[in-house]
Amino acid sequence: MADPTAQFKAELSAELENILKYWNEFSVDERNGGFVGRRDHFNKEVPDASKGIILNTRVLWTFSAVANHKKEQSGELRSLADRAYGYLKMAFRDDIFGGVFWEVDAEGNPLNRRKQIYAQAFAIYALSEYHILSGDEEAKEWALELFDLVELHAREREFNGYLEAFQQDWSPIEDMRLSEKDKNSAKTMNTHLHVLEAYTTLYKITKSEAVKEALENLIELFLNKFYDPKNQHFQLFFDNQWNREGNVVSYGHDIEAIWLMIEAAKASGNKNLVNRTQSIAVPVAETFLEEAYVSEKGVINEKDLDSGETDTDRHWWPQAEAMVGLEYAYQISGEEKFKNAIFDIWKFTQEHIIDHENGEWFFRIDENNRTYTQEDKLGMWKCPYHNSRACIVLMK
Repeated sequence: MADPTAQFKAELSAELENILKYWNEFSVDERNGGFVGRRDHFNKEVPDASKGIILNTRVLWTFSAVANHKKEQSGELRSLADRAYGYLKMAFRDDIFGGVFWEVDAEGNPLNRRKQIYAQAFAIYALSEYHILSGDEEAKEWALELFDLVELHAREREFNGYLEAFQQDWSPIEDMRLSEKDKNSAKTMNTHLHVLEAYTTLYKITKSEAVKEALENLIELFLNKFYDPKNQHFQLFFDNQWNREGNVVSYGHDIEAIWLMIEAAKASGNKNLVNRTQSIAVPVAETFLEEAYVSEKGVINEKDLDSGETDTDRHWWPQAEAMVGLEYAYQISGEEKFKNAIFDIWKFTQEHIIDHENGEWFFRIDENNRTYTQEDKLGMWKCPYHNSRACIVLMK
């Protein structure tokens, strides 16, 4: 009888190759430089689509991270990482006020110059990973420069935490939302989570005391502000003084948070924080299995705990994050239910989320496994980072 873990790893390895093949073949913009801004559900390029910072930083992170993981393939991946780094510098870097723009047009001219902290975090994350690959000191210096800007402008000293967004010159902005579906809240779990992962890698490459202090502070915020021990969820939206706004839980963010917190604590070298982050991982994962996971049907998106209204769509990225978070819970607890759920979510992903015709993963499907054809295959938010990262982490 075949070893299911060995088979699982072989399938992940093959899928990582498929993801790379897709992005290598379909994302490079030969006409305007960098990477194309958008491909629709049917994989048709949308002409003259604008280009978002999230897509471009995640592309840089992915090619760098996979090259760091697959040393034997690092040559071909390195050229794509170099391309992504060069385009980031050329099109998205604000040489006047510092930081990175939110969006540029198809030709690389700034369209939206706002400073979203989520975006600065992804730039730090990608540049840090690229530095590991390339040894490029300029990339490391730029990552540290972005860190200093975030700490100076976004870290809120009176009540702690990070504010969401600013105008180009870092002055206050009225509408701080990351996307139209978000609340206009001063502080959000999502942005803090991505600052956390960015600072984790930045600390690994710099060993800076300032980065360590900020990283440990972020872990404490997750333990004390975002995490709700009464229901084992992370709250999403807060005002400046940490009053909760709404009561929606995002299951993908719940399960993603536990493993990113553990990795952050390990990177910091703080044993107390390692113990505390590990102590909440299993309760969060158990609640996740009870509320978000459906046997043979993957992971649902979110729920409003006040109204009970549930979004049962299956988005691509929570399936990926679920497998990683549940693996951490399994490593801590040894409980087979977590391992079984991972294999089951992977089988569901292979059958319904991966697009075997056009490549990559569908953005989302409904509870009856029907795809939403209005969603992109590649776009502002549809990037290779969640699924490629899950493959890398689980193969390790």
